[in-house]
Amino acid sequence: MTNLTQYMQHFSSHRNVTVELIKHIQKEQYDYKPSEVSMSTHDLIVHILQSYYRFAKLAKTKDQQVMREKIEDTETDLGKLADMYTEKTKEYLESLTEEDLTQVIDATQVFGMHIPVAALLQMAIDHEIHHKGNLYVYLRGMGYTDKVPMFVQLPR
Repeated sequence: MTNLTQYMQHFSSHRNVTVELIKHIQKEQYDYKPSEVSMSTHDLIVHILQSYYRFAKLAKTKDQQVMREKIEDTETDLGKLADMYTEKTKEYLESLTEEDLTQVIDATQVFGMHIPVAALLQMAIDHEIHHKGNLYVYLRGMGYTDKVPMFVQLPR
């Protein structure tokens, strides 16, 4: 199994759960916040989806400006948005080669360092895992207690 295959499986094992969590949320819950200083549910989910997409695009294009691009989404349904960003992100990830993973890219403007693509992609997974944990807290605050999936979906 190649590193890319393993990486794609790791991405999918977490993203599939993130998407499942998102699909529990009703439109009237998009403004929910567990505290005054928290992001809204809508903003948290958009942040998760757009961030990973940007990480993947940076890994492919090596252009750190993609991390600062303003993205205007016309889709308002978070479930559909999750499906769309998951597919776009997979396209970037699947276009990478094993050689790409070893390339070091200049990410000094956004992360203050040069970083190998493989390490950048690990940061993307870590970021999603962190915010997926936030999403579990949001869902529990909305009353979902026994319907939530395990934090990772292992390949069968």
